[in-house]
Amino acid sequence: MSSPDQVLLAPVLAAIAAHTAAHTGVDARNPSPPVVILIDGPSGAGKSTLADRILAAWPATEGRTNGLPTLIRLDDIYPGWNGLASASADVTEHVLRPFRAGLSGAWRRYDWTTDAPAEWHPVDPERPLLVEGCGTLAAANAGLSDVRIWLTADDQERKQRALARDGEAFRSHWDQWQAEWQGFLVREEPARWATLELDGTPASA
Repeated sequence: MSSPDQVLLAPVLAAIAAHTAAHTGVDARNPSPPVVILIDGPSGAGKSTLADRILAAWPATEGRTNGLPTLIRLDDIYPGWNGLASASADVTEHVLRPFRAGLSGAWRRYDWTTDAPAEWHPVDPERPLLVEGCGTLAAANAGLSDVRIWLTADDQERKQRALARDGEAFRSHWDQWQAEWQGFLVREEPARWATLELDGTPASA
């Protein structure tokens, strides 16, 4: 019997494989650009878990020589609880646009302990790229990516997951973050840009 993780993973791997097959360069001197995968959806839907599963399955799926994807989590970039829009824009400008131009991009970690920006992390333009987090599927990113996943889950289920993961620190800011998220939904209509829509709600939920 397939696990819930496998049920979600299978269509993602199929979409990545289909994209890779369709864009494999016929000239070894001019290979196709590395695939860009975006995962978005509300808090607690399972984005981070799905990203981890994709990485674990990558060698059998991609079969390329340029290694595992670079994984970027927007949780590491948000500059505080009001930072969804800022992190989304930063990924567009500093990661995806340079990456699509074949250039090295970078993302900057935000240190929530000191409440200040921290170190920069370079992004290798020769490796596949996987970005996950609330705010990933902005309209500006649709043309800068290949496989775009919209992952949802039952509201009660995802809230339980998110609070179990982040504890009281998130509980006290849940409504604030939900307001940030709702604003993003109105502005960007993220589900509209998805190439694959998935439901992470357990079958028994």
